[in-house]
Amino acid sequence: MFSKVIFKIQDKLTYFYDNSLFLQNIDTFIFVSILAVIVASTFLSSDYIGFIALVTMFLTFVKILTKQGDKFTFNHFELFLAAYFMIVLISLAGSSLFALSLKGFLKTFTYIGFYFSAAHYFKNNLSKIPYVIAVIALCIGFESIIGVLQNSAHVEAISGWQDKTGHNPEEIMTRVYGTLKPFNPNLLGGYFVAGIPAIFGMCAYFLFHKNYKRMIFFAFFSLLAVFALFLTGCRGAYLALLLILALTFLVSAKFFWEKYKTIYLSLIGAAVGMFTAALLFVASLRARFLSIFAMRQDSSNSFRFNVYQSSLEMFKDNWLLGIGVGNRNFREIYGLYMKTGFDALSAYNIFLEIAVESGIFALIAFLGFLILLVKDSVKIILNSFDIERIIFVSAALISILAVMFHGLVDTVFFRPQIQFVFWTMVAVISAYSYKNTDSANV
Repeated sequence: MFSKVIFKIQDKLTYFYDNSLFLQNIDTFIFVSILAVIVASTFLSSDYIGFIALVTMFLTFVKILTKQGDKFTFNHFELFLAAYFMIVLISLAGSSLFALSLKGFLKTFTYIGFYFSAAHYFKNNLSKIPYVIAVIALCIGFESIIGVLQNSAHVEAISGWQDKTGHNPEEIMTRVYGTLKPFNPNLLGGYFVAGIPAIFGMCAYFLFHKNYKRMIFFAFFSLLAVFALFLTGCRGAYLALLLILALTFLVSAKFFWEKYKTIYLSLIGAAVGMFTAALLFVASLRARFLSIFAMRQDSSNSFRFNVYQSSLEMFKDNWLLGIGVGNRNFREIYGLYMKTGFDALSAYNIFLEIAVESGIFALIAFLGFLILLVKDSVKIILNSFDIERIIFVSAALISILAVMFHGLVDTVFFRPQIQFVFWTMVAVISAYSYKNTDSANV
């Protein structure tokens, strides 16, 4: 029914498409706007990044209305995403703080709208995916350089980012925060988690195409990015990095295990050795990493435990539709549940945040979306004979899983810098898993 309406509108507007130079080149503008969102995320504020994303959505909408035969196509995991969005909309309608929740909803609308726009573009332009992944990798490389320079300059913490109680001065690390706004080392750590798989993907891509100079270039950036991630002092990012490395080795084993078993095991041993050496010989890094296991003895850990307890109480009282989406809305309601002196902007756990804001059914829909997405991705990795397809689906899947893993202990996921990389990676998988991908524009 919806498609028939779209086709009728296209019949009326096809004249404008056939006679407009702008409309005939609209794919180019959509491509540029997608890249602009990714690049702008490194230095612009949320409002400006969101505006560029809205431009992407607008251009996609215009294309669908004017280009004959163009239409949205949905993978089955996208149906769960659509269900999640509808539940969030219902939660908005029932929110006791409608105005504040509306602001959060508009952000969600922008993120998911950008995703569907990017996915629609990629499904018809698979050849552009390497360029988008490369831009993400270059942005990560840029932030890595900035992070190293900030560490060399020993930048001062803008807020209380680290519990200094009981630590010697040499155990207090300089936490870098890059150029992402608002300046926060956890945000930069989460950004590295989302983007480092893109650098690994570009290394594999150029290795496959035997372009060794570019492979070495991105390999250097991958080492620099891993080093800069450690400099953020973001402990959740440390754990997510371990997952990234484990998944990268697991996927690469499909190609290297049989012929290069000795070299492969040597690389794994070297990576483990370097990580262990860093913990043994760098006092500030060792203290920061070990604080993960300090439980209530570390103030940051204790703060999170208190937030989790209060957020669970919020969920119990609002389990059906939640309180409404958005961090401002969360903060207002959280004030009724928080322990004295432990104010918070979020639940510090992605899944708990979704449950609190939009209810149990929103959480189920989001989990269903993730499970089917992972299932489709693994199927491609195991069964496809297209190496380039395997490389980019693997990079995207690793990025998504790492972001979700990091999200168990933080909610920087809801910042636009990470959101847009995350949804771009989902769009990559959507394009490659589309049923007509073999006949698409490669």
